[in-house]
Amino acid sequence: MLLAIYLNDHFAGATAGRELVRRAAASNRGTAYGPFLDELAREIAEDRDALRRIMRALNVRVDPMKVAAGWSAEKLGRLKLNGRLRGYSPLSRVVELEALALGVRGKLAGWHTLETVQDERSIPASPPLAELIARAERQLEALESHRRRAAAEAFEAPN
Repeated sequence: MLLAIYLNDHFAGATAGRELVRRAAASNRGTAYGPFLDELAREIAEDRDALRRIMRALNVRVDPMKVAAGWSAEKLGRLKLNGRLRGYSPLSRVVELEALALGVRGKLAGWHTLETVQDERSIPASPPLAELIARAERQLEALESHRRRAAAEAFEAPN
C-alpha cells in the first residue's frame, strides 16, 4: 500500500516534469539551450514510461487524480512573474532549469529508493535501476551547467 502511494507520488512528479521540460524546450527553440532541452524532454518522457512499467509489473494502478494534480501544478507554475508582463524572459529560463533540477533530484531519490527495496519488494530488474540512476546523475550535471550559464546571462544583463 505505501509503495503504491509512493510510486503514484513520483508518477505525478514525473508528469509535472514532463510538462515543464516540454514547455521549456518549446520556449528555447532556436537558442543554445534548445537542443539540450529537446534531448532532456525525450529522456524525461522515457523515465516516466520506465516508472509506469515498474508500476504495472507491481500491479500498481496509476492514480488519475495524482496525475491530474501533477499536470495542474506545472500549469499553475506558469503564472510566476518573470519580470515581463508577457512572454519569456531570461529569468524564466533560470527558474525552469532550477525546477527541472529539483525534479530530477526527486527522480534520482526515487530510483535509489526502489534500488534499496528491489529485492524484498520484487521490483523488476527491467528497466535496470542502475541505468536510470546513472542517467539521472548525468541529467543533473548537464542541468547544473546550463543553469549556471542561464543565471550568468540573466543577471549580468542590464535590467
